[in-house]
Amino acid sequence: MLDLKRQYEGIRAEVLAAIERVCHSQHFVLGPEVEAFEEEVAAFVGAGEAVACASGTDALWLALAAAGVGPGDKVITTPFSFFASASSIVRAGGEPVFADVDPKTLNLNPEAARQAIIAPLHARGRSAKPKREAASNYSGSSRNRARRGKSAKQDSTAGRIKAILPVHLYGQCADMDALREMAAEHNLVLIEDAAQAIGARWHAEKGGSMGVAAAFSFYPTKNLSAYGDAGLVTTNDGAMAEHMRRLRNHGSPERYLHTEFGWNARMDAIQAAVLRVKLQHITEWNNRRRQHAETYDRLLQDAGLVSQKVVRLPHRSASAFHIFHQYVIRAKRRDGLRQFLAEKRIGSEVYYPIPLHLQPVFSHLGYKKGDLPESERAAKEVLALPMFPELTEDEQIRVVDAIADFYFRRGL
Repeated sequence: MLDLKRQYEGIRAEVLAAIERVCHSQHFVLGPEVEAFEEEVAAFVGAGEAVACASGTDALWLALAAAGVGPGDKVITTPFSFFASASSIVRAGGEPVFADVDPKTLNLNPEAARQAIIAPLHARGRSAKPKREAASNYSGSSRNRARRGKSAKQDSTAGRIKAILPVHLYGQCADMDALREMAAEHNLVLIEDAAQAIGARWHAEKGGSMGVAAAFSFYPTKNLSAYGDAGLVTTNDGAMAEHMRRLRNHGSPERYLHTEFGWNARMDAIQAAVLRVKLQHITEWNNRRRQHAETYDRLLQDAGLVSQKVVRLPHRSASAFHIFHQYVIRAKRRDGLRQFLAEKRIGSEVYYPIPLHLQPVFSHLGYKKGDLPESERAAKEVLALPMFPELTEDEQIRVVDAIADFYFRRGL
């Protein structure tokens, strides 16, 4: 799936020099190296401020907490994402409200998000009516709460929608035109989960510059990857950035003075130094990923896998600049194909096998199978193929030949 050794060999001298620079300074947590990285990422993304932190999960929490999400607040997000997209909402004190995904992009469906917003509003207006009438036409919102026996009045007081948290899944931005309009209409905070999307664009705007704040992850598998855990938040709000800087350091504006409860979410300087080296290469690496995606498209089509409808190619929105953190097909008999590829010593991965609304830890929210059908269908069909900048065309040919072998020699 991923060979980081190839990348390291290409930048080895730069990386070792950067680490040596930190070792020579003996400044290992926050400090000048981290500040320089923050400035460089803010400039790259087109945001006014950047706040580095210890992980992408911390970045999500910092953004939500600084935006004022807390107990009693609800945040609309996608169920088809990594766990941190929803767990960070809980960590901030809020509750996730899951809205289904667009079947093409697998990003948050704006219409589903709109239904999740208006369902509680409708419930308030019908608080005196039987609870059956409080159910929304959209299964991911108040319908589930009605099934749990709550009246419409109870539902209307259970919390308020405070924010929308779209995820730019696999490196393609969600529909930010529709989501920004929706957030403005309903006075909601819009926070981007851009963990997989550094360098992605929506029209001419880069992911990370379009909401109140945006969270990035630099986990080793990401397009811009650290040598350990690291994350960062971008924002155009200077006061919000200062708040996040306090929160990442135990709620401390100065040493041994604590004005609120924060967390130890500081970035270490070695990670910042490595990331500064890699940031200089990220545009080239993203372009290579896009070229590999085009090669996969061509090979899969030429092999007849698309015309025979056993494989669906990843959809590109006309408004998006996709940077292919993952190249994800939708495949018939996905699990059998994955096992066959493993036998051929070809890596693949399922992102994600269990939608978040069906995770046991969220069972108290009352969702059940069938509530968010597009997310559930995707979880059964998606398969990520090997994708990294140094991938060769010969290796891609080997991957596609194996897929064709599975379907055509074993029967459709």
